[in-house]
Amino acid sequence: MPRSPLALAALATVAIPGLDAFDVRPLAHSGADFDVAVVIDATGRRWVVRAPVRPAAGASLEAEVALLERLGEHVDSGALPCAVPRPAGFAHLPEGGRAVVHAEVPGAALRLDALRPGPGLTASLGRAIAAVHQLPVELIDGVGLPTYDADAYRERRMAEVDEAARTGKVPPRLLRRWEARLEDVAMWRFQPTVVHGDLTAEHVLTDGRTVTGLLTWGDAKVADPADDLAWLLVAAPEDAVDSIMEAYQLGRTELKDPHLTARALLAGELALARWLLYGVRSGDADVVDDAVQMLEELDAHTAVREDEASLA
Repeated sequence: MPRSPLALAALATVAIPGLDAFDVRPLAHSGADFDVAVVIDATGRRWVVRAPVRPAAGASLEAEVALLERLGEHVDSGALPCAVPRPAGFAHLPEGGRAVVHAEVPGAALRLDALRPGPGLTASLGRAIAAVHQLPVELIDGVGLPTYDADAYRERRMAEVDEAARTGKVPPRLLRRWEARLEDVAMWRFQPTVVHGDLTAEHVLTDGRTVTGLLTWGDAKVADPADDLAWLLVAAPEDAVDSIMEAYQLGRTELKDPHLTARALLAGELALARWLLYGVRSGDADVVDDAVQMLEELDAHTAVREDEASLA
């Protein structure tokens, strides 16, 4: 059973001695792995409490907490130009594991339709992602989060495509495209970096002018920097993408990766395969149907693009 907001508020008062909970509100977009609420104390300060709902989520939370403690140092030094959650207290759960409480990171969730070409928020977003990728990979060592070299990461993607193919639900033409790109070894010669691993509009906070915070670091790893750019290349307004990428490239030192954009676009497509696999593994027919529809639309769209290219 999910914990009620009142139960989460009680955990916050245990985690932060002296916290006088005045109000509590459930947090939208909290996901399936955590119960999350915002607790407002008597002084008006806002706190976020997160409690895992299953052991695997608890293990992920512990790794994320260890990483956040290290990331805070890079925020303080200015190397990371936006805030991250700072764990302030913990409450042990009866079933095992801990809930974590942190002060709410200021800002509102990014609206992709607010991105415009040029300086301002769009450039700030590119710089923030570049700063993540400039962090020392040693940050990930010893906190229970994975590290991949380029070959291992390509093999991981190939395994996902093979598993998706076995479902029989991926259009054959799309599979052939994916396999050809994964077999192109030159495309996968990249320098692994720290990646956030779960960048979405809900996890990027802004004040309307700059990126103020990045949330939800439980999927961080050392892997392909293209993964953190995929969602923007797929979903951001087309006229803003060039500004994002220009700011990103200016923020990276010694960036020599001619296939970065191509891998990012591929990563966006492979996200649909992972959505399909999630539906199959969980037995959720609605998710499977949704994934199949999106894969068919992608297949039709890429077929049109290839036809246009052949006629050019």
